[in-house]
Amino acid sequence: MRFAYRTLRPAHIKCSALQKIIGDIVTWIISKYLLTSAMVVLVSEFAKRNDKLGGFVAALPLITILSLVWLYVENQSQEKIANHAWYTFWYVIPTLPMFLVFPMLLARIGFWPTLAVCIVLTSVCFGLFALLVRHFGIELLP
Repeated sequence: MRFAYRTLRPAHIKCSALQKIIGDIVTWIISKYLLTSAMVVLVSEFAKRNDKLGGFVAALPLITILSLVWLYVENQSQEKIANHAWYTFWYVIPTLPMFLVFPMLLARIGFWPTLAVCIVLTSVCFGLFALLVRHFGIELLP
């Protein structure tokens, strides 16, 4: 099999250099996935043990902070990083009603229907909020 692999690669590409580049990219992406998913697992584990602590940790902008770090480490412009933080602020506001409605509906209609209602509610709130802030020069919709 090694022979077939060597004969299929283009002659102008050094195999070891290409493998190193691909390996570095894959390692970086896997590291990002592992660290980011570890944050989600951490929040759910805290929530299992203590409602208040779980809610507090979930309310922290851990994923946003990680996203800002990833953007910075990947040499994105300061403008791009600042825009990410700016839009995240505006996108959080219309999600807040869901956190009040979810506990009220959960016991009445069950988990999945409550989740579906909250997704629709958040979508409607987001659309209305985007129309509202447009009057102040903030464009949230493309």
